[in-house]
Amino acid sequence: MEEFHNTAFPTISGDLMSDHFQFSDQDSLPKPDVEILTSNGLRIPAHTGILALVSPVLENVIERPPKHRSSEKTIPILGVPCEAVSAFIQFFLLLKATLALVFGRCSEEELEKYGIHLLALSHVYLVPQLKHRCSKAVGQRLTIENVVDVLQLARLCDSPDLYLKCMRMLSSNFKAVEKTEGWKFMHENDPFLELEILQFIDEAESRKKRTRRHREEQRLYMELSEAMECLEHICTEGCTTVGPCDLEPSKKRDPCDKFSICEGLQLLIKHFAICKNRVNGKCSRCKRMWQLLRLHSSICDQTDSCRVPLCRQFQLKMQLEKKGVETLWRLLVKKVASARAMSSLSLPKRKREEPRETMHDHGMRNFRL
Repeated sequence: MEEFHNTAFPTISGDLMSDHFQFSDQDSLPKPDVEILTSNGLRIPAHTGILALVSPVLENVIERPPKHRSSEKTIPILGVPCEAVSAFIQFFLLLKATLALVFGRCSEEELEKYGIHLLALSHVYLVPQLKHRCSKAVGQRLTIENVVDVLQLARLCDSPDLYLKCMRMLSSNFKAVEKTEGWKFMHENDPFLELEILQFIDEAESRKKRTRRHREEQRLYMELSEAMECLEHICTEGCTTVGPCDLEPSKKRDPCDKFSICEGLQLLIKHFAICKNRVNGKCSRCKRMWQLLRLHSSICDQTDSCRVPLCRQFQLKMQLEKKGVETLWRLLVKKVASARAMSSLSLPKRKREEPRETMHDHGMRNFRL
């Protein structure tokens, strides 16, 4: 085994065992009893006990009976650069000759050069710690040019995090990736992977559309919830130019904190009060006001003390026509009520004046314009 120590290797200086493994007693340093054979014919000395701790696959190889009678043990690790094999073996350190395994760190330079090869080796030889490290390092070095190749490797090496990262990059940069040599080769030789990628992109676009639509719906429900709050505010306290008829007209009111909504609602109320077509449904603005009043009555829980016009009348009408209420309308009421509840949890309620006497006439004359 003396020739092991004289074997030339470009990335290892001196004896591999003494350079990369540390023992409490240097005299007890075990001699190499196995060689790792690389693709270019170089041999790396190693120790079977360490390799068995490194990987259950290597342990099985070591314990396998030799086919030929020979005292020399050789384990071929082929198909990757010899430097990658060296980094793979150096990943483990032996501490104080106790055979306790302490995982070392591959340098950034080694991960930069041989990250893909180390990922493949760690998968084949079942070294999960190194596999996780290499998967993360390769994912950090993804480019438009190599993403297709790395995706194929991630599938072969069963690395879901790296696979998902590649898919997301493909989805975000599909037009650019389509022009690469890796995509063209995959398009010609692996139609199933191409279909898998296209399905992922389609599902990602569908998710984006659903998310966008959901956000728009939530924004609409929140706006309606704020409109309901402003309507109650106008009918109870008044806001700038419109207020309840029992409020002193000379009293000045400052704009509320939601004046952008209140202002539009006040203009709508003014129009609704004087429009001659508000009953027959010919006026679109009045129709919108009717819908707001109906929506308010659907979510109002203060029937006896509510000061919003027509609230009680709408509630009585809906009780009589309960079976005929549209499903979409019930869903809208539920969503707005939910948005209102969420808003009340996250925002302080508008300060209200002391409750006044309940008004029994809920017509438009409740407003002072």
